[in-house]
This record gives sequence, structure tokens and C-alpha cells, in this order.
Amino acid sequence: MTIKQLSVFLENKTGRINEVAKILGKHSINMHAFSMAETTDFGILRLIVSEIEKAVEILRAENFAVMLTDVVCISCPNAAGSLSTILEELSANNIFIEYMYAFAEGDKANVVIRPTDIERCVEVLQSSDCGIVDTF
Repeated sequence: MTIKQLSVFLENKTGRINEVAKILGKHSINMHAFSMAETTDFGILRLIVSEIEKAVEILRAENFAVMLTDVVCISCPNAAGSLSTILEELSANNIFIEYMYAFAEGDKANVVIRPTDIERCVEVLQSSDCGIVDTF
């Protein structure tokens, strides 16, 4: 059970993130989660959105470089140590995580994970009774 993530490559200049947010908002596409990573020349805006195919089409039409990636999103209690327990289980099963980002609301936290072996990661999480999110 995976979800699709958008990766949008942006020049490092003022207003580029807002351009993406404005375009998506104009087309009623909701951003459920996002993360921004940067290098000296460009940034990578990673997004989980409400309408993935529509977002890709619209952003590409606006000349943004967009890539789709499968990721795993887990839900866990928003409490000290909860994430550590899950990460320990993944580590014990030799699951390497390339990157991750999280967002919390109330007593629940959602964590987006990009493992190197996504199928194995899902297997381990399912066998550990970890809540996997497949829709928002």
C-alpha cells in the first residue's frame, strides 16, 4: 500500500514555492503534506496532493519539472517514542530510508517514508500492525 508523491524541481529564487501553491490552489488541488529540500542551485518540493494526475498535468503545462514517486505513509500516535518503535522495526529488518517527513494533528501523526525497498517496507509495517495510510 503506497501513495504517489510529486517531486517538483524549483530554481532557488524568491516566490517559486508560492507559484506552485498558487497554481494548485487555482485548480482546487489540496496539498495534504509537503517538504522542501534544497541544494545550492535548486530545491525539491515534495508533495502529497488531493488529485495527483491533475496536479502533474497542470504543473507540467506551467513548465515545472515534475516526477512521481511511490512512498509509504504511516499513521502512529503523536506521542513520545512512537516513531522510534516503528523505525527500530524497519532498521531491524534492514530497511534503509532515503528520506522522510511528517505532520501531526491532535493525537495522530502521519509519516511519509521513502525506503529503498518499498515492497519489503510495506511487508514489515503490515506484519507489525502499523497503520498504513493509502488515501487522504
